[in-house]
Amino acid sequence: MKIVFFGTPDYALPILTLVHKKFVTGPGKSPIVAVVTQSPKPIGRKQILSYSPIDKWAHERGIPIYYSAQELLENSIDAQIGILASYGEIIKKDVISLFPQGILVIHPSLLPAYRGASPVPATIINGDKITGCSIIQMDEKMDHGSIISQFKEEVRPDDDAESLRNRLFEKSAEVLVEMLTPYIQGKIALKKQDDKKATFTKLMKKEDGYIDMNQKSPEEIERFVRAMKPWPGAWTNIQFTMNNEKFTKRLKLLKSHLEEEKLVLDEVQLEGRDPVSWKQFKEGYNTMQFVK
Repeated sequence: MKIVFFGTPDYALPILTLVHKKFVTGPGKSPIVAVVTQSPKPIGRKQILSYSPIDKWAHERGIPIYYSAQELLENSIDAQIGILASYGEIIKKDVISLFPQGILVIHPSLLPAYRGASPVPATIINGDKITGCSIIQMDEKMDHGSIISQFKEEVRPDDDAESLRNRLFEKSAEVLVEMLTPYIQGKIALKKQDDKKATFTKLMKKEDGYIDMNQKSPEEIERFVRAMKPWPGAWTNIQFTMNNEKFTKRLKLLKSHLEEEKLVLDEVQLEGRDPVSWKQFKEGYNTMQFVK
C-alpha cells in the first residue's frame, strides 16, 4: 500500500503514526511514500524557522516532504491513496485525480454538520452533548464528499477545543486503520451527505476570540472560553481608572467555571501582564468594568 499523508499540526500525528505502524512491511519500508504539510515559518524575534510536527516526523524517517499539493503533480508521485487530517489548504481536482483510491479526509464532526475549518470550537460553543468524527472521500467541494465511516463521541463538561479535538483524532486513527483495507477492496458502501442538513464553520482569526461579557449568559461565556482554547483564546475589553485616568485594555479569559448557574472567572491576563487569578486581578483593578 502506498499512501501520501496530508497534515500539519501535532494532533494529526496519531493518525500518521498508526497508519505507518499498521501497514509497514519491513525495516525502512513505510506505507507513507510522501507527506504534504505546511512550509516552515519564521518564529520569534530571531525568526527561526519552525517546522510542523508532520514535517519533523517524515524528516526523521527519510520520507519525502512537500510543501504544497501541487508539488505532487510536478514530481509524478506514485501512490494508491491519500489521507488528509488537518492539512490547511484546498486540494484541487487534478491532485485528487492522482490517487486511484482517492483522498480520505478525517473531519472532527458528524457531517454534514459543521463543515469547514472550526468544527470543534463550534461544537462546544453550541453546547452539543454529542459530537463525533467522519471519514469521507474527498471531492471538489469543502467537506462535501461521501461518508465512508463515522463514530460518535461524548462532549465532556470540562472539554476545551484542544482536549476534544485530540480525543477525536486519536480515536479516528483507530477507526481509519481498521477500515482502510476493506475500503480499498471495495467492501464499504459509501453514503452521500444530505446537503440540506449542512452547517458551516469558518477559519478562526484572533478577533474571533472576542466576547461581549454584558451580552452573553454565564453558560455561553463559560462554553466560549473553553471553545477558544488554545486558539485564538477568549478575550474581552475592560475599562478601569488609575491615577484619575481611564484606561481601556484587552483582558484574556484563560479559565472559568459555573457555580450555581453563575460564571466564575478563575484565571485572566491583562494585555502586557502575566496571568493571575481573578481574585488577584480584582484586588489590583477594583474599579474595572466590562465594555465593548
